[in-house]
Amino acid sequence: MKQNTEFFNLYHHGFIRAAVGTPEVRVADPAFNAAQTVQLMEEAAREKAVLALFPELGLSAYSCDDLFHQQALLDGAQAALGSVLKASQGLNLIAVVGLPLQVDTVLFNCAVVLHRGKMLGIVPKTFLPNYREFYENRQFAPASVAHSPVIDLLDQRDIAFGENLIFHCQNEPRLTFFVEICEDLWVPIPPSSYAALAGATVLLNLSASNITIGKDEYRRSLLANQSARCLAGYLYSAAGTGESSTDLAWDGHAMVYENGALVAESERFHYGSQLVVAELDLERLTQERMRQNSFGQSMQHHREELRRFRAVKCNLEVPSSEILPCRREVERFPYVPSDPSLRDHHCYEAYNIQVQGLVKRLQSSRISKLVIGISGGLDSTHALIVAARAMDVLKLPRSNILGYTMPGFATSPLTLTNAKSLMEAVGCAAHEVDIRPSCEQMLRDINHPFASGEPVYDITFENVQAGERTSHLFRLANLHQALVLGTSDLSELALGWCTYGVGDHMSHYSINASVPKTLIQFLIRWVADTDQLGETTSHILRSILETEFSPELIPGDPDDEQPSQRTEEIIGPYELQDFTLYYTTRFGYSPSKIAFLAYCAWRDRTLGRWPDIPLNRRNQYGIADIKRWLSVFAWRFFQVSQFKRSCIPNAPKVGSGGSLSPRGDYRAPSDSEATVWLEEINQVPDHDP
Repeated sequence: MKQNTEFFNLYHHGFIRAAVGTPEVRVADPAFNAAQTVQLMEEAAREKAVLALFPELGLSAYSCDDLFHQQALLDGAQAALGSVLKASQGLNLIAVVGLPLQVDTVLFNCAVVLHRGKMLGIVPKTFLPNYREFYENRQFAPASVAHSPVIDLLDQRDIAFGENLIFHCQNEPRLTFFVEICEDLWVPIPPSSYAALAGATVLLNLSASNITIGKDEYRRSLLANQSARCLAGYLYSAAGTGESSTDLAWDGHAMVYENGALVAESERFHYGSQLVVAELDLERLTQERMRQNSFGQSMQHHREELRRFRAVKCNLEVPSSEILPCRREVERFPYVPSDPSLRDHHCYEAYNIQVQGLVKRLQSSRISKLVIGISGGLDSTHALIVAARAMDVLKLPRSNILGYTMPGFATSPLTLTNAKSLMEAVGCAAHEVDIRPSCEQMLRDINHPFASGEPVYDITFENVQAGERTSHLFRLANLHQALVLGTSDLSELALGWCTYGVGDHMSHYSINASVPKTLIQFLIRWVADTDQLGETTSHILRSILETEFSPELIPGDPDDEQPSQRTEEIIGPYELQDFTLYYTTRFGYSPSKIAFLAYCAWRDRTLGRWPDIPLNRRNQYGIADIKRWLSVFAWRFFQVSQFKRSCIPNAPKVGSGGSLSPRGDYRAPSDSEATVWLEEINQVPDHDP
């Protein structure tokens, strides 16, 4: 059983903390440069980072030009390396520093990987730029010139030397890294591409890279694409303050990417030394490689190139004996970007994906009408908005949407009013069918106690109502030559919160099946805030957003305007369950890791970014809440609900990892057990640290 301190430590959940330093340098002053580097190494160790990267030729400065052929500078750089090595003895940190090294009478631009006073390996630069402002062929030889696989340096013997080294951390097996230098990334096939196929999960680039207008965006593009293609973390450090301004300028650009996403970035044009600390999710990277089988196919295709790599092993002691939560932003709403501009773009795409799918279905079926049940809740509201846009695209009147309110025994005045107002505002054909008489007949036919006047509100009572609604919708579709448009969403499918068969589980086309509840909320909020359907409709939409989640199947206090039945009291808060759903289906994370991430995201309502939620509605969850609802999710998702997902209607996939269709992203047996998930959840602590 994990102790509290272990559970709340990021290193126990597949993360590492890494640092990228851009020290202030003086040209041709290795002693000063080494001192600045050591200061940043010490800071990285205090931050509990286990890997630190520094710029190309950082111990000498990059802009020395022909001074690199002065023996005094080369000797000084070696002495500086010696001082860095000595300082590293007391630091639990792998550091990678750059300097010029003469090997077998040839001068190389090198990266030295060091740990605890020992040089693990030395990597010479593979590609030397010799165009525009670069003249590296004048001073250095490329790695291909080297012929010694090991060298001796500073009284250390048999140090691995070459551009084909991959470093394996034996007691942190997911941390396998490769080092390349500046121009190596700029070529059509960077060395790191092959290194990633050979097993490197983290790629490091010591760079100098002077700055010109717009070059920063080009660097970001290179790193984003390389880290995404390689399914890897990528650390990058460019030279900064102190390099020669004779003909060039420097911005000290440090970046950390993870599978195409920027995790951390330095302040450019910062005067003085700077350290950027970031956390990499190595488990995410290895999971992605496991899933993306074309990655494995590439390994097979390039197997000859991969055989040339040499493994260098090291023992790395991770700081696991203390509470160390994630510092990186863990989005509380992973399906909803917190950045407003990105969120607007996602909303635009989600709507258009759904509209495009529905338009195609109507065109291919040669049907021009839709039947939809309007409850006054989120899902049917969003489905109606999508249907209205689809009619606009097809140049059909919105009256071709046949909307039906279907009040039952527990329908609240608020939802019924909102449903009617919404249909009027959208301009669809509005109708009402009271399902209570047909439900009462069904309950009498099956001798249910309710038919005899007993207030028995069991699952049969609930499902009779859900079934009657769906049955009416299908028969109305037959009558009007229309399609039944389903409204149930991804979150409900994940939790099995739908009535199987003749119920909200079934339709002719299920427009929301790939959209989670949290995203639907923000899609509707976006429509309201941008007045997509007019000010009157926006007012109605805001009222719907304020309504409690409820299937409205069990009667409550007749004087209560809000629904009496509260969905989230039964299956848990949708914001937590959607969080769990995302990391379960998108990455296959274990329950304990999901609980840790949820704790990092939700433990403090004042932390992090919230996507435009008023302060008084922002929630906070401790580890006990997270554990409770995670157990509910695991039981419902893995044990009891798959049979419903195995036979769901067609629906367009909207987001990455956002489909539970057996014809799309997710295939699973209907009779699996939830035992392994529930047993691991039992190991999650019951109290916050």
